[in-house]
Amino acid sequence: MWNDLKRKAAAVADRTILDVFDDTRADDFAVQTQHMRFDYSKTNIDAETRDMLLALAEAAGVAARRDAMFAGAKINETEGRAVLHTALRNLDGDPVVVDGTDVMPGVLETLARMDAYAAEVRGSDFTDVVNIGIGGSDLGPAMAVQALSPYHDGPRCHFVSNVDGAHIADTLRGLDARTTLVIVASKTFTTIETMTNARTARAWMQDHGGDPTAQFAALSTNLEKTSDFGIPAARVFGFEDWVGGRYSMWGPIGLSLMLAVGPDGFRAFLRGGQDMDTHFRVADGTENMPMMLALVGLWHRQVLGHATRAVLPYDQRLGQLPAYFQQLEMESNGKSVTMDGGTVPVESGPVVWGAPGTNGQHAFYQLIHQGTSVIPCEFMVACEGHEPELRHHHDLLVANCLAQSEALMRGRSLEEARAKISDRFDGAELERQAAHRVFAGNRPSTTLIYPKLDPFTLGQIVALYEHRVFVEGVILGINSYDQWGVELGKELATTLQPIVEGTAPADEKDGSTQALVRYLHAHR
Repeated sequence: MWNDLKRKAAAVADRTILDVFDDTRADDFAVQTQHMRFDYSKTNIDAETRDMLLALAEAAGVAARRDAMFAGAKINETEGRAVLHTALRNLDGDPVVVDGTDVMPGVLETLARMDAYAAEVRGSDFTDVVNIGIGGSDLGPAMAVQALSPYHDGPRCHFVSNVDGAHIADTLRGLDARTTLVIVASKTFTTIETMTNARTARAWMQDHGGDPTAQFAALSTNLEKTSDFGIPAARVFGFEDWVGGRYSMWGPIGLSLMLAVGPDGFRAFLRGGQDMDTHFRVADGTENMPMMLALVGLWHRQVLGHATRAVLPYDQRLGQLPAYFQQLEMESNGKSVTMDGGTVPVESGPVVWGAPGTNGQHAFYQLIHQGTSVIPCEFMVACEGHEPELRHHHDLLVANCLAQSEALMRGRSLEEARAKISDRFDGAELERQAAHRVFAGNRPSTTLIYPKLDPFTLGQIVALYEHRVFVEGVILGINSYDQWGVELGKELATTLQPIVEGTAPADEKDGSTQALVRYLHAHR
């Protein structure tokens, strides 16, 4: 089926996006729910291509795999685990059975404990919260806390992830150790970067008048190690192995978000995710937003070969969303081995990157518009901002967002470029100057538009992209829920640490590594 799609792509290679537009395309190539609209009409996908992509999903068994995931089947086959981050936002408590046991009572009990602890902290003298984690224990909550800043009515939240001492030093500088709560987020409580930062934070608190025995909480399943660290079980919030790190902020990893926006705000965030879960499970074909988002992505990457994808939220508070989606997709689907141990027959996931508009327009949009590589763009924008007194700002923001997608599609011909400057140049100089002003156009984009960025909407957006990754993974035949690619570097770092410290020889390392270590030691 991949070859059929590639033949289709070759057959329409000379057709522009504008060529397929008619009076109904904008509605025919969009998915609209009660809460948001996903427009993919500014792509070169036509009805036949869409049918072929849907047939690809059907042949891969996406629907059956989806139902198995929600039912608690162990679809993470390389690790023998269920994939149930969706259970963390199953607020209605419908049974979800894993190994014969309904996991929902435990999920709801943990959520209730989080509610009670959040109420306690928010009603105390704590002014600041420092969340120490890395990867999924950092990117999700850090992104969400920034995204929902208009709803903050709790302590200020800060995030430390990098083992570079600059990160924790800069974060703790200026905080009052007596009124700061530190949350250590590590499922195993052994993550070397996180635990190094945690020990540094504990020493800082002890040295500056705080009380680590009362001012530390843990998001972990390892009660023995959290106890050894000095954190009592009452302030430890765990989650099961069927919750992957990059899918974990719906549960205890989201504690910092709950502290910032309150239990009600956090539950609204969960409701948004649950609403998208329901949509994903019941909507058919072209009406299924995660399905269509995924199929558009597969068309651009696996069929057309576009190597990267730009995520462009026209919302300053979604500044960390591209990095969050980068981990979500690249750690999930950056694989070359299929579930059965074979080789993925097409390209794997794209390089995901981006930044908020309109800043990107003055940075990298030049490459997107006139560079030699086609970069599919995913725009996001709210109908309404949180600053009604600055409505003119938001109107300009939306105008820029819509203008960029139009410009990418429409482009500017040489003839149009000549006409714009013919009053200033003529002859050979007119031709030279006009050439610089040509935009190839025919560059694809999608747009996700929603009423307002509130907790419910953010939950929907995150769940939408989670399910998009799931669909792509099933069609590619890979396991989106392991991440063996991160292991080798971790193992080598463990062996290199004593070499860097100067307590072990570097004799067995390659020549480059030995030379770099010698340079390091010589210049310390």
